Amino acid sequence: MIRLTRLNRAPMVLNSDLIEHIDVTPDTVITLTTGQILRVRETADEVVERIVEFRRRVHGLDAPPHESPAVGDAEPFQD
Repeated sequence: MIRLTRLNRAPMVLNSDLIEHIDVTPDTVITLTTGQILRVRETADEVVERIVEFRRRVHGLDAPPHESPAVGDAEPFQD
């Protein structure tokens, strides 16, 4: 979900998975897979950045990589 602003300055939260395409006219026009059309104050680049940022958070790509022992450094299995 990404936060955007309608042309009338009303805030909204959009499920970015529903975006079919974004047109750049004097306004940013977002067409959803449902056929609904939204006009927002953010630029197309800002919308794309917010989608990328959201997906990175969801998939944990902003977190530092987990440290794992190198092959051969693991302690042997013991019964």
